[in-house]
Amino acid sequence: MHGRRLATTEEVVAIVTPDSQDALDRLESWTTTHDIGLTVVEIGTDVTHEHVSEARETIGVTIGGDGAFLEGVRQFTPHRVPVIGVNTGTLAFLARVDPRDLDAALTEVLRGRAVVNTRQQYTVQTAGIDTTGVNEVFIEKTPPDERHGTKVGSLHVFIDDEYVGEYFGSGLLVSTPTGSTGRSFSNRGPVHYPNENRSLQIVPHETINASASPIVVSEKSDVYIVLDTEFNVDIDGGREYKTVGANEVIHITGASNPAHTIRTSYDDPFITALVDKLGWSLRDVDDAGPVDALPSEDTEIDFLTRACRVAREAARSAGEPLRELHGKVEQIEYKSSKSDIVTEADYQAEHIITTAIKNEFPNHGIRSEENVSSAGSGQYIWSIDPLDGTGNFTHGNPNYAVSIALIDADKGEPVVGVVYNPETNEMFYASDGNGAYQNGSPITPTDRDRLDESMLLSGYDPDGGFLSVFYQKTQGVRRLGSAALNLAYVATGSADAVWEYDTYPWDVSAGICILREAGGQVTNDVGERYAVNLDASEDRTPLLGSNGTIHEALLEHLSDAEL
Repeated sequence: MHGRRLATTEEVVAIVTPDSQDALDRLESWTTTHDIGLTVVEIGTDVTHEHVSEARETIGVTIGGDGAFLEGVRQFTPHRVPVIGVNTGTLAFLARVDPRDLDAALTEVLRGRAVVNTRQQYTVQTAGIDTTGVNEVFIEKTPPDERHGTKVGSLHVFIDDEYVGEYFGSGLLVSTPTGSTGRSFSNRGPVHYPNENRSLQIVPHETINASASPIVVSEKSDVYIVLDTEFNVDIDGGREYKTVGANEVIHITGASNPAHTIRTSYDDPFITALVDKLGWSLRDVDDAGPVDALPSEDTEIDFLTRACRVAREAARSAGEPLRELHGKVEQIEYKSSKSDIVTEADYQAEHIITTAIKNEFPNHGIRSEENVSSAGSGQYIWSIDPLDGTGNFTHGNPNYAVSIALIDADKGEPVVGVVYNPETNEMFYASDGNGAYQNGSPITPTDRDRLDESMLLSGYDPDGGFLSVFYQKTQGVRRLGSAALNLAYVATGSADAVWEYDTYPWDVSAGICILREAGGQVTNDVGERYAVNLDASEDRTPLLGSNGTIHEALLEHLSDAEL
């Protein structure tokens, strides 16, 4: 999940602990000021679909300590709701926003400037337990009934199909990176930096064998623990607690669904929290270290680079609901229901993109395929197609894209172009004078100059004229169903040229910028430079894009096509 998507938040669901009224009052005031709905759930009450609507973009807020945050993760993750923790407790590593900063932190979220991190979860299954957690499983020897009874027992551990050995002692901990700062740390386990960390760790608890060391495993590993005697199983600090008998097997592995946590500039940083809460001795709380010695990026980036970055973030954020709804449309048989989903997909994607642009560039104009129009006060206008390839999307085909371009109206040229395919995670982008890229790597078109060695792409070809003229003279003509992707794929060298019978500016502006910056050529059907005219958006224009070296040959044969 991308932070730009949070800018479209319409609803807050808050899990609140007792004695947190002051922070709740602040939250109620903030949601009222920003016209955002608020649902308050007392801790211990289940969050259901009655609280979380799929039709409204929702964030979760926990007000309390780490216990409340862990409960929030458990409650919100099944609903794909990201969570931010406000700390009204004492020792907290997860809920790291001070109540005094609540307003500012949530405003940062609403401006799309927060970061959404994923946290690894685990699943645990044994007799009477089948649940998910984000912190740790603590397997502890059941205390004896008699004062002088034994307080230790044996555990046999397997990782996948390999026997690790027998742990003889008070117990064992299996934790995620999030859980590495609790009991695991107290038992000399490693502290994991938790963000985007996909692992689990096995840490002995008071074992008799001094050589027993912690083991870090993949989140895909299956950890099996066979009990020789009775042990207590504690899930996430008492959220679930059960006694499990001898010869039972506990199965723990990484959960397929991660938890999404929201971080703002008002959160205490993770290492700072270690320094403050655990007395981390490597530095003082305010010690930044010799930061000047580190390589640093130039903070003064030029306007087009910044605009391209914002467009990429907006496209990636818009791709999330498109991908979610695309999975639903594949399962629907009725055309009317498919149309409803496509309409919702267009709306959600467009809303995310336009919100991100308005937050960052309030003076820019916006023109969208969905007839959203916002007049700006300067020379720059954004041209947006939130869902290019609607027909493909409707039929469950993965060839659709988000297309975002920035037009310099004084020049009549696209100066930033971003095309993103949510299904393949292909991000194509370019800005004027800075080259073209795919997922961070520079791209260039082919250098083929012979038709009989070339492969072409075609958009709408109503009478089959383009196909009939070029099919036999080339290596073939393909049709993908997305003008934006067609241009991007020519820019990467996946095809040598593309023909579009008629185009709107929002269809092709981003792709034109990308192809030209990659070194290709884009004209109309008679070889004139393709001009983006947003004022004549009802006029459709033919387009020919190519690697450049084959362009003249294409134009010559195109004149025979009678298109």
